[in-house]
Amino acid sequence: MREELVVIGAGGHAKVVIATALAAGWTVGGVVDDDPQVWGRTILGYEITGPVSRASDLGRAGIIAVGNNHTRRVLAERGTLGWATVVHPDAVIHPSVCLGEGTVVFAGTVIQPDTVVGVHSIVNTGASVDHDCLLGDFVHIAPGVRLAGGVRLGEGVLMGIGSCALPMVNLGSWSIIGGGAVVVGNLPANVTVVGVPARVVTLENCRE
Repeated sequence: MREELVVIGAGGHAKVVIATALAAGWTVGGVVDDDPQVWGRTILGYEITGPVSRASDLGRAGIIAVGNNHTRRVLAERGTLGWATVVHPDAVIHPSVCLGEGTVVFAGTVIQPDTVVGVHSIVNTGASVDHDCLLGDFVHIAPGVRLAGGVRLGEGVLMGIGSCALPMVNLGSWSIIGGGAVVVGNLPANVTVVGVPARVVTLENCRE
């Protein structure tokens, strides 16, 4: 019997996390958020009962339902809960895949053999991650992303909706890949890339 799950965050992303948790057989014990303007409101029928500091009063298992990678890391460092790993039953995940604690895998996702996903990461709706990929902690793979075999994503990488990466490329930590971009080569840390093929965004090419 699973413990009741405490959901941290009450935005749009939290709706999908709650729906995923329920489909996976969890019971939602409560929802918390640090924005006082949402306290007392409901999300998918669950009341937002107060700030994140109240999470441990509601249960012992938690999931961070926040899409922003930096915010998710801050919340994970503050947390006193045991972190759940939540996987939608309609995801296809090979038994050799390793998923870190606090990670959420949404409906329609495919994760192929010998892939490793770090802690508090998001593999969003309909994404595919092929064999031998390595996804660091606090990564967000947006809906419809395609990662070919052997791709490595550093901590905090955001792959925007519909983007993809060719085989064996390495993406540096906290880089941002724009929606629909195609990464064809290695990227350093802390860059933003857009386009096909993906190129680094600078002030000069933003004016083009």
